[in-house]
Amino acid sequence: MISPCPPTLPHLLPLPLPLPGIWNGAKTLAVNGKTLHISLSPPPSPCAMRLLPFSFSSSSSSSSSSSKKPKISLFLILSRVLFCTLSIPKLKNLCYRHRARALLEAQRALTDYLHSTRSLPFSHADLIASNSPFSLSAFVSQVPFPPAASPADFPRTLRRFLSYRPVNEFEFFFESIGLPPTHPAVPSRALFLSDDPPLLAAVSALVRFAFPWTRLGLLYREQPSIFSTPPAVLLARLHALEARGLRRLCVIAVCLAFPSVLDRDADAGSDVDLLLDDLKRAFVDFDLAGCAVAGTTREDDGNVDVFLRICRRIRVFYELGSPKGRMGELIGRNRRVFLELDEAALAQKLSFFIRLDMKGEQAGTFLLQHPEILDFDLENPSIAMPEYMQCIGLTKEEVASLSRRFPYVMGKNKLSNLPGSLRAMELHECFLGKIVSEGNHQYLSADFASNTASLHDRKIESDFVNDLERLKSVKKEQFVDNKVEFLLGIGFGENKSTIRAASLINSTKDQLQERFDFLLEMGIGYSMLCRMISATPKLLNQSKESLHEKVNYLCNDLNYSLQYLNVFPAFLCFDLENRIRPRYKILNWLKEHGLLKKPFAPATVLANSEKRFMINLYSVHPAAPKQWLECFSSRSNTDGSQRNLFLPRPESRANC
Repeated sequence: MISPCPPTLPHLLPLPLPLPGIWNGAKTLAVNGKTLHISLSPPPSPCAMRLLPFSFSSSSSSSSSSSKKPKISLFLILSRVLFCTLSIPKLKNLCYRHRARALLEAQRALTDYLHSTRSLPFSHADLIASNSPFSLSAFVSQVPFPPAASPADFPRTLRRFLSYRPVNEFEFFFESIGLPPTHPAVPSRALFLSDDPPLLAAVSALVRFAFPWTRLGLLYREQPSIFSTPPAVLLARLHALEARGLRRLCVIAVCLAFPSVLDRDADAGSDVDLLLDDLKRAFVDFDLAGCAVAGTTREDDGNVDVFLRICRRIRVFYELGSPKGRMGELIGRNRRVFLELDEAALAQKLSFFIRLDMKGEQAGTFLLQHPEILDFDLENPSIAMPEYMQCIGLTKEEVASLSRRFPYVMGKNKLSNLPGSLRAMELHECFLGKIVSEGNHQYLSADFASNTASLHDRKIESDFVNDLERLKSVKKEQFVDNKVEFLLGIGFGENKSTIRAASLINSTKDQLQERFDFLLEMGIGYSMLCRMISATPKLLNQSKESLHEKVNYLCNDLNYSLQYLNVFPAFLCFDLENRIRPRYKILNWLKEHGLLKKPFAPATVLANSEKRFMINLYSVHPAAPKQWLECFSSRSNTDGSQRNLFLPRPESRANC
């Protein structure tokens, strides 16, 4: 069973690249400011199974005329229950013994209502009622069942309720195709699906072509315009895909994984045309489709999910920058990669090289040209600095110099964090040259990494463990672990600098990563940013908005380059409104009046205490401290009046 990915959430990083899907059980990979969601197919939760009194089936449809309990797609239930923020309405209006029967009768009544009263095709009505458990439970919770009602009375009560209380058909419909009932696409005022004829026409055309009903949400999530396209146009595009030699199940999977191919025509030379050329070459010319079918069981025979899994793995390469139109042969020659490896593994391998600053279009091509690297474990093996640098060919002098310049990188770490360590020391280009140009792929093997870790000084390792335990005894253990994990991820090693930084930062791992990525986007170099964090870890306690304002003030108002932060990273820690602006206002005032001949550096202006700053002002002019206290200082009493040593007259501040 495929487990699609979650939608893009507004609180994620600025440039999300979501894979299509519905599941929220996913791993998030942040690559160069982009967020990629990879489904991990989490196992069903036992508590989730008890939430709804339905039996489960892998089928997306059910017959309401059956005397059995309604069969709900397991995929559909888990996609809503496991990681959904919605809560199933409690049926407090029913005795617990009758709730399962009431839901069964409600499904039948809803099917009959949609078909007989609202004139929807019976197949559509049945699929909507069978695959919308949340909306169905919410509906049943509103029905005023008599206190002494027996199950035999349920059908009549439900029919009577529906006769004067129409349901919001859009909520049921969107949930049935795999979207939340509260999806933004649900019209705020409309109730009836018949109010949107293009939607019904497009859905009918897709279902007739054999699209699984519960997968239509994959299309709607990324390309809602598909459902306002005339059916004739949709069918023409689908048949054009078949004309390229793709079998129907493969066509459906391609559309679900790449909805853009159904949203616009494949004009010659367009992105869609280049993508389809790649897919045709892989599935038809290299018989990837035949291999996919040959590897399925009897239960999977005819299941679109088999092809959808492959297409989603292919999409990982395109999402991370692989060029369309040039990947078909590589995909076809590496069929094992797309038949056996899952999305998370592929994305992790690709992101490893992209984090080494390899371009996305080069990373996909390189890995498919050297598929043996995909079998390496690039996640868990341990490495140790500086021993790893010695083993990859750096001289003793170079290693000693790097150890002095970047002490915060030294120590043990995971191989998955190697890109951060190398970028922190500005060695990533040299390392890529050894891997790509010289073919030293063994540098990434688990055995090679473990050998370097075994050479590491055990005393340094034990000191780190002891310091970490002491820190956990002072602060909450889980918060400390998250902070250390973040620091190791950006390239810090297991050393005293990491412990010191972890003790001074006070945000969650996601917030720290978000701020780190934001500062990179502002133009600060990776190595320089790591050096800044080592010197002043508290800069990561500032919000993104605060960091943005301070960097802009430094560059635009003070006319300093970002490189000055390498000298004085603490600039980002001072309060902009209460310290930075007021002090520079008095200095600008002195400059305008010709009193300030030589400007002070930001470190001199901000790092000094109030008393020392006033001494510096006195050195400029004896009256400057009084002017500072009366007109520019941010210090004030609780009632808002100015507080200073000289207690100036009320009109003195107005004359400033």
